[in-house]
Amino acid sequence: MKRWLVVFMFIMFSSQVYSAPQGNSEHAGTPPGFYDDIDPASVENNDEPDDSRLPFRYINPENDIQQQKDAPYQTYSESNDFFVPTADVPATKNYSQIYNSLEPADFSYLHNIDPDQYYDMKDTTWSTYPLLRLNSPIYFKSLAIEPGYYLLTPREHNGKWYMLFKQNGLVVHIIPVYDRDYTPEKFYNEHIPKPKLTPSQKVHMKFLSAVGKVNSSKRKEPVKSYLEVNDLDNYFVSVIIYYGNHKYSTIFRTIRL
Repeated sequence: MKRWLVVFMFIMFSSQVYSAPQGNSEHAGTPPGFYDDIDPASVENNDEPDDSRLPFRYINPENDIQQQKDAPYQTYSESNDFFVPTADVPATKNYSQIYNSLEPADFSYLHNIDPDQYYDMKDTTWSTYPLLRLNSPIYFKSLAIEPGYYLLTPREHNGKWYMLFKQNGLVVHIIPVYDRDYTPEKFYNEHIPKPKLTPSQKVHMKFLSAVGKVNSSKRKEPVKSYLEVNDLDNYFVSVIIYYGNHKYSTIFRTIRL
């Protein structure tokens, strides 16, 4: 009997502790006065809720679109319903004007031999110049470059840059360069694939690198090069060679004028 009395007293005490608090001294839910400054009429008639109490901002798509359209340097797409900030993109080059402004070379090489070729290739067992393969002829003014294989070499003459087209070690064409610029950083690492070596070859290369630290026995790294050919509008084609720290751009036509 005493045991049941103890259990009954414990249940009564627990129900009083977990019961809802009475009066205005304590609130387990919404704090007092939370809705005092809200007008019921404004809640019913206003489509946009007051976000001053919310941890986020409510966005009305129509108003947001209008604000974006009125903002400077923005473009609006009705089909996709999103905005892309416009950047200062340079205008497309006037290739017709560039092509017409270029003058054919007024010089030639003695016996069609490039005297600087020896110095470029004396430390390598292969040519450092990029190789161009033409499947169809291209034209520069009255000059026609027939299909075949050509080694492209940049050369300076009287303060102007030219691109030499070579076959069998001889210069066959001299084309003016319309733009000379620096090669982007890490360009060769991103565009020239590295050779795949077997584990034994990797060990051998590491051994040669360790032994070759002596300047007298270390071979110089050859000049890196890369070739890029792009078709342009109005029957123009751009040939760009990356050679060392610079890139050289030339322009041709695919049909004769």
